[in-house]
Amino acid sequence: MKRLVPAALAVAGVLFALALTPLSSQVGKPQPLSLPLECPGGDCPLLQGAPQTAGMRSGFVRLKPGETVGWHTTGKNEESLVVLRGRGEARIEGQPARAFAAPALVYIPPATRHSVANSGDELLEYVYVVAPAQTP
Repeated sequence: MKRLVPAALAVAGVLFALALTPLSSQVGKPQPLSLPLECPGGDCPLLQGAPQTAGMRSGFVRLKPGETVGWHTTGKNEESLVVLRGRGEARIEGQPARAFAAPALVYIPPATRHSVANSGDELLEYVYVVAPAQTP
């Protein structure tokens, strides 16, 4: 009788693990979704990477005239800015500022230190999309 208890527990454990297997495989799989572009100000995350996506992150940014997002780097990621409203500058370290006005797309390569500034007289709104870069 004493030998049956550990064996029964082992069998129960295996059955429990098998029952959870389909659930765990579904948790990590990204699902389609739709998000409103609402942001009271600053930087509001939209997509936050795994497990929500396969690695992509994004957010909605609102900058008042004269504001910047501050210097940062893309690291091993590449980044696109989809400019929805306003005018601004992409400031790339070691390069002249690149002016843009909505509607526009700005691309920032991997490992690039940069900042974005509102150089206009109205709100600057854009969506950034950051994804892991694949090296050739």
